[in-house]
Amino acid sequence: MRFLRRSRHTRTLKQEMDNDNKIETSRQQRLYSETLLDHFRNPRNYGSLPSPDVAYEEFNPLCGDRIRIELKISDNRIAAARFVGDGCAISIATASMLTELILDADLDQGEVISSEKLLSSLKSDIKPSRVKCAMLPLDALRSCLKAVCK
Repeated sequence: MRFLRRSRHTRTLKQEMDNDNKIETSRQQRLYSETLLDHFRNPRNYGSLPSPDVAYEEFNPLCGDRIRIELKISDNRIAAARFVGDGCAISIATASMLTELILDADLDQGEVISSEKLLSSLKSDIKPSRVKCAMLPLDALRSCLKAVCK
């Protein structure tokens, strides 16, 4: 009889743990969109370019995120863009999204991409305390473009 009670109790604890995991996953999905999670789990254009024309690394000392953007420029257009770095889900996903959005961008047109367009492309409600994480790759890109335009 005692064995059966433990069994039921064990099953109950396991069910509670499963429910807790589902709740945590549900919270994470509410915090981050499928787009953001997809770019974090499967980052596009991750890695170094063989011989970039320009590269710049940004670091956020508050959280430890570090993102390096590398560009290949051809005919005043961004021919290739890659990134490397360590960071949170937001900074990695933003860097991934950014490298897709800027391909073939014309450098003569001024700002290649606005912060509003980049944030909206993530399809997530980025909290004010995390906006710096999302802007880190864009800051690196802007530094790259300053070096190119000199």
